[in-house]
Amino acid sequence: MTRSLGGAELATSIRNDASVAAAALAEIGVRPKLAVVQATDDESTAWYVRSIASAAKRTGILCDIVDLGAAASTEQIRSTLVELGHDPDVHGIILQTPLPDETDLDALREAINPAKDVDGANPVSLGRLVARLPAFAPATAQAVIALLDHHGISPHGRTAAVVGRSTVVGSPVAHLLVQRNATVTVCHRHTTDLAAGTRDADILVVAVGIPGLITADHVADGAVVIDVGTTATADGRLLGDVDAAAVDGRAGALTPVPGGVGPVTTALLLNHTVDAAASQYAQTRSDSLLSGFRSSV
Repeated sequence: MTRSLGGAELATSIRNDASVAAAALAEIGVRPKLAVVQATDDESTAWYVRSIASAAKRTGILCDIVDLGAAASTEQIRSTLVELGHDPDVHGIILQTPLPDETDLDALREAINPAKDVDGANPVSLGRLVARLPAFAPATAQAVIALLDHHGISPHGRTAAVVGRSTVVGSPVAHLLVQRNATVTVCHRHTTDLAAGTRDADILVVAVGIPGLITADHVADGAVVIDVGTTATADGRLLGDVDAAAVDGRAGALTPVPGGVGPVTTALLLNHTVDAAASQYAQTRSDSLLSGFRSSV
């Protein structure tokens, strides 16, 4: 029987650590604050953003939901991101998708202050990730690695296949796996034979948003399968990219949907916000001390 790689226990542990760190910052007058910018009337997105705000509150993190409405323009969203980037009381910024069809997503991602880019959306953050320099990784991609670690699964020396090449999950998780010394194949919509690219992989990560795409034909015996897909149905269910019934007994381990990658992603976003608050406080103190030193010489 396939082992379930649940994320609830790990998510609780990450949130607890973030809560302790947030409380320590509060004692020195710093209240970590996250701003989530949205511009959509999609109810499932609104529900997800509210869940982040609720989790933040329980963790001791302030959270502002900045709802610009489904008619917001690129310039309106961009100016909001720039303003938040300059606000010293805001430590983390998330630009929630989907956005209005006509918006320039690349320009908006570039407008997020890298120091506050807790979901690794700015190209600067992604570039630093690839170069193995300090940066916030996209939380969903990091959640994949965190789940593997939590369940005692090492990518070192193993083969991995990643289905999907978005800058949100596929590409960054491929780089994170390479950094863990896995040999990685990336598949995408132009891959002519998907099964040929996945069925020999020890670790298979799927993040394309096509329910049931992965069946037993795509999975090696005993493979570890991480299902990042979450597609909402009309009756309120969430479906993953993997046909769980089809791979049961063939895959060695599989993350459930919901309850796998999702809760870990949310917990990491909160943890990143606390880390960003601590880093910005330290930088402010350093700048203040440096300024005092310069004025005294």
